[in-house]
Amino acid sequence: MTDTTPPPPHHPIRVLLAEDQGMMRGALALLLGMEEDIEVVAQVATGDVIVDAVLEHRPDVALLDIELPGRSGLDAAAELHERAPGCRVLILTTFGRPGYLRRALEAGAAGFLVKDGPVEELAGAVRRVLAGETVVDPALATAALSAGPNPLTPRECDVLRASADGATVADIAAALHLSESTVRNYLSAAIGKTATRNRTEALREARSQGWL
Repeated sequence: MTDTTPPPPHHPIRVLLAEDQGMMRGALALLLGMEEDIEVVAQVATGDVIVDAVLEHRPDVALLDIELPGRSGLDAAAELHERAPGCRVLILTTFGRPGYLRRALEAGAAGFLVKDGPVEELAGAVRRVLAGETVVDPALATAALSAGPNPLTPRECDVLRASADGATVADIAAALHLSESTVRNYLSAAIGKTATRNRTEALREARSQGWL
C-alpha cells in the first residue's frame, strides 16, 4: 500500500540579529528575510539583552556583532554556550581581527564572518552552522594562525582596559582593587609584550589585535 502521508511542514531557520547600527540591522533583516528558508524572529541593538532575547524567542542561530553597547557579543556568546546550547552563534563584525576570532571560537561560536561579504555567503553560513559546521572567513583564519595566541594575561588585559580615557595609575588601582605598584607592573608587562613604548600604544595595539 502506498504511503500517502504528507511530508512534515518545512520550518524556516529562526535567526536573532544583534547589531547596534539601525540601518545595518534593518538591511540584514530584510536581506535574510528574502531567503525562503530563513526567518528573522528577533532584533536587538545592545549586547546586554542578547541572552534574554534568545531565551525568549528560541532562535536556531544568533547572528551577533562584537562591539555592542552594554556588552560585547563575545561575552554574550560565551553565556549562550552555557544557557542556550541549542542556539548556534555566528559572529558578524566589521573588525576582522585575529584575536577576536580566537576569542569567538573559545566562547563557543560556530562561525565568524566580516560584514563586507555578499549576503548569499551570510545566508549560506547560517545554514551551514545550523547543520553543525564551523564557518570562518578563510583570510581571517590564516591571519589568526600566523598571529599566534594572545600574549597578555587576563589581569594585564583588565589593567589595559582600565587605563583608557586618561585614567591614572591611582584610578586603575582603585577600580581594580590593586596596589599602585601592582598596576605599574601589569602595565609594564603589557607594554613589553605588545612591543610598544607606553600604555597608550599598548592599549591601541591590544585592541587592534582583538585581544581586548
